[in-house]
Amino acid sequence: MIMEFIRNNKFVAGVLAILRIYIGYTWLMGGLGKVTSGGFDASGFIQGAIANSTGEGATVQAWWGTFLETVALPNVGLFSFLVMWGEILVGAALILGVFTNFAALMGITMNFAFLFSGTVSTNAQMVLITVFLIIAGYNAGRYGLDRWVLPILKNHTPIAKEKEKVKKEVVVA
Repeated sequence: MIMEFIRNNKFVAGVLAILRIYIGYTWLMGGLGKVTSGGFDASGFIQGAIANSTGEGATVQAWWGTFLETVALPNVGLFSFLVMWGEILVGAALILGVFTNFAALMGITMNFAFLFSGTVSTNAQMVLITVFLIIAGYNAGRYGLDRWVLPILKNHTPIAKEKEKVKKEVVVA
């Protein structure tokens, strides 16, 4: 019953739109700050997280520190690019309400990566709000471009055409 309310109620869709735009703005400003600062380099952040993954009172899990040391640090240019532009794209998508569920999922993935690395900041609050956006499904983007984009994609993609073909075959049989 509560899920139906969150996923279908128009008032809830309005509240979700406000939350979605707030989270999107936070992501967008974070990404733009990195782009306009003359180049973002995540190596210091990654090295700090690696340092906090060892010793007594480590604040970063050892497995995450190992991942950062063996995968992220050797490819720091790629990870810097992904964080910088990921924040911008997630922010823009959430503000516009386009591909809302995917953008929220990518945003929460970045938030968890930051949390795993020992950064608290506003990430925990962003995760909590983003969980509501994901749970709400389509309703989170109802007052956004999803209202028009998703039906177009649903009706004009090969998967949709295949589903229609299967439906016709079932009716004929």
